[in-house]
Amino acid sequence: MSTPDRSIEQCVGPDLENIEVMRNHSVLFRAECKRLIQDTDKACKRMQNDDNKQLDQRVRDIQFLKKELELKLEEIILEIDVLIELQRRVGKALGACKEPLRVTVVCLEERMKRVPPERLHDEVDRELLRERGVIEGVASLLERVAEQITEQIRLNRSIKYHLEQDLKEKFAAQCIDNSCALMTAHSTNNQQRPKSTQTLLQSFTVTPEQWENISDINMAKAEQQQVNSLSLRAMVESLLEQTLADMQKQFQATTETFQLNVQEIKSAKGLMEDQLAKILFEFASEQRTREDLQVAVSDSEHVLSLAQARLVLRRQRPGKEQCHDPAQNQLLAEVQQINLHINRLREAASRSEEQQRALVRCQLELQENIERKSSSLYIDEVVCAQHREPIIIHNF
Repeated sequence: MSTPDRSIEQCVGPDLENIEVMRNHSVLFRAECKRLIQDTDKACKRMQNDDNKQLDQRVRDIQFLKKELELKLEEIILEIDVLIELQRRVGKALGACKEPLRVTVVCLEERMKRVPPERLHDEVDRELLRERGVIEGVASLLERVAEQITEQIRLNRSIKYHLEQDLKEKFAAQCIDNSCALMTAHSTNNQQRPKSTQTLLQSFTVTPEQWENISDINMAKAEQQQVNSLSLRAMVESLLEQTLADMQKQFQATTETFQLNVQEIKSAKGLMEDQLAKILFEFASEQRTREDLQVAVSDSEHVLSLAQARLVLRRQRPGKEQCHDPAQNQLLAEVQQINLHINRLREAASRSEEQQRALVRCQLELQENIERKSSSLYIDEVVCAQHREPIIIHNF
């Protein structure tokens, strides 16, 4: 080949300048890629570090809220237990009203069995009716209080449920964030990844402020129910103390009225028994007087018979001897005087008999009244006392 051909061949060969430029561009591009890789690596590490810090902070926030929630939960559980114990005491107090009320009603019924003259609406009846009213009022009040305690326990349990659910969710979130903090770039190879970032953004429906407010609201509600529970417990404690004092005071007043009435009945019964003894003694004395009068009438009749016999015998004197001599006059006067004394004795005996009948009527009246008093005394001192004696109103 000739020399001109070689020149042409050199002219159409590789463009070394372009190749050099391309090589330089490649070197620069590789350097830029290396820097990009380094920057990306640094950015990823920085973002991972920031992620870990944010996750750690989030875990600490959750732990802080968890402690607050756990404290409130413990307090509300303790308050529920205290209210349950208070409810038991109220139920016990309500049960303690049944026997005193039954005894009071029984005493009223027993006192209605007194005989009509003694069946008076006396002070004992009034105190028993007041006692029944006090016990029924206390029982009704305790029933309403028991309902209030039951409702407060229900509210506290509702708050307890919400706190437990919040704690459960906080625990789950803490476990997940702890797991996230422990994850590395190589530990996610086998995990399912979301299809797009938009899907991730759509799953978050609660803002951080709302997230914190949820627990704050639950704790605020718990605190409010605690305040309500404390107020209710204070009211119930005061109520139990006051109702106990009212029942004890009224029971004591009724017992003292019973005792006073028993003493009055015993006193009246004693006076009537003393009077009955005097009436019986007087009746016996009057009986002896009547017998003495009858003996006196009998003796006087014998003397009268003697005087009359003498007069009859003196009529047998001869005609000229039948004169009104002093002896005859004495006999006639004697008969007249003896008849007068006999009439007086018989009149006295009749009055004595009438007096005895009056004494018998007094005796029967006294015995009847004593029997009525004895019946009333038995009801108050024995029957009612036996019912009331076992009743002891203890502290609620």
